[in-house]
Amino acid sequence: MPPRNDPAAPRPGPRRRRADAQRNHDLLVATARDVFRDQGVDAPLDDIARRAGVGNATVYRHFPTRRDLIVAVYAGEVAELLARAEELQAGEAPGDALFGWLLEFIAHVAAKRELALSIPDDPAGQRSALFDQWHRSMRAAASALLAGAQATGAVRRDVDTAELLALANGIALTATEATPAEQLLLLVQRGLAGQGADQGPSPGSGRRRP
Repeated sequence: MPPRNDPAAPRPGPRRRRADAQRNHDLLVATARDVFRDQGVDAPLDDIARRAGVGNATVYRHFPTRRDLIVAVYAGEVAELLARAEELQAGEAPGDALFGWLLEFIAHVAAKRELALSIPDDPAGQRSALFDQWHRSMRAAASALLAGAQATGAVRRDVDTAELLALANGIALTATEATPAEQLLLLVQRGLAGQGADQGPSPGSGRRRP
């Protein structure tokens, strides 16, 4: 057995959180998500601790800085959006799955853009790395949905993922009550329809959440 200070000795892997610590972590992320939605990303961390029913020390033990908490909240939002892509792909016709998810993506951009942009930049480039990771994962989800829709003729084959997400981002930034996102996305869906595609229900007709 190598000596305890032998640099060649295997290093232990990352420690898993205890069940109670994991519960507190998840509770704080869920609570912060609600507080940020209600009060904005500058809401006092004391309010988050109070609403979660924990002490301030618990907040700082899990999230030493506000940035850490914002990153955790936004990462959870992205994970939920990616999970919805898988659910729709498994349970809906390919065209409906694509445009149903795009409507959720549009809602995500419109509602969570401020949250994402509030993550402070840093000299080490961690913010850029996180953004690249999130963008890659969302592009991959959109690409899989688009490929399925194109394979069934629901969407023209000359459309690529970057173009589709650019259209969706544009809708997220320009939709209003007078021209809601659903209406704008339906126009996109009709414009991109492939041969033999029916117009189907409007995007998001089976949507689970805004």
